[in-house]
Amino acid sequence: PIPRARYPLAVTRTTLVTGASGFLGAHVVAAAVARSQREATMSEPLGPLVVGQARGPSLLAPRFTSPRDAAQWIECDLVDGLEGLLARVRPSEIVHCAAMSRAADCEADPEAAQAINVDVPSQLAVWAAEAGARLVHVSTDLVFGAEDAPPGGFPEGTSPAPVSEYGRTKLAGERAALASAPEATIARLPLLYGNSAGRGLGASDSLLEAVERGERPALFVDEWRTPLEVSNAAAALVELLDFDAPGIVHLAGPDRVTRHALGLAVLAAMGLGPEAARAEIVEAFQADHEVGAPRPRDVSLNASRAREALDVELLGVEAGLQRSL
Repeated sequence: PIPRARYPLAVTRTTLVTGASGFLGAHVVAAAVARSQREATMSEPLGPLVVGQARGPSLLAPRFTSPRDAAQWIECDLVDGLEGLLARVRPSEIVHCAAMSRAADCEADPEAAQAINVDVPSQLAVWAAEAGARLVHVSTDLVFGAEDAPPGGFPEGTSPAPVSEYGRTKLAGERAALASAPEATIARLPLLYGNSAGRGLGASDSLLEAVERGERPALFVDEWRTPLEVSNAAAALVELLDFDAPGIVHLAGPDRVTRHALGLAVLAAMGLGPEAARAEIVEAFQADHEVGAPRPRDVSLNASRAREALDVELLGVEAGLQRSL
């Protein structure tokens, strides 16, 4: 199990969230700010400083934090500017969310995928180990895929076998991070859904935006995942900062569902009846669609280790949709 002993805390703490403007990263910033506010006391009126990194000025907008100055925001390209960012912020703890996460983009530009998904976490881990900083590195269920998940999902000890360039570079990033920072935590996440602040990101908002445009999205009935609501995932990642949990941890929902079944659940949560929901989407099979990158059939994760250790409850689809919608 994940050790229950808390990670040694620095006297003065700064939490750095990379990829802070992304679908997940924006929620991680909000969760880190909430944690900082909980830890503030009369004698120490400020909890840990939260710093969010984004690639460009147009992305430096706190979307889920209130008030707006609850976190600091820094523009920085991690491929070229990571060293300067770390020298400026000197974080005591890091949640590394930044990645090239679109599988088709990774297939089209493997050199760029290598740079952001492998080289950046490697450099970050070297710095964290030298500085004594806590590192939680976000990875993916797509490090699996060559074989279907066993009943109950892949546990942490399963040998990865990715089928896409995205999965291969994320796996290489995991290994590079642990090679330089053995005390780091690698948190593998599944398909995420939930509130993207109107940006059409994630499994649910992208579907709802497509339906609103009058489209009938094709969702696979032969692709199985263990999806997790994005703010729920963010809260779990921030809680992991407080644990001495080196190595791999799976964070995933308890429900194994197809992409099509998840789509029906999203539409049902919006008030559509079963027939109306089925009319809005198309039942599809992977073999019938070219999506720009190989797609595994079943990468369900077993997150029982995390569920036993964390205070944050990893929610099933129905509860997660209620939380997000």
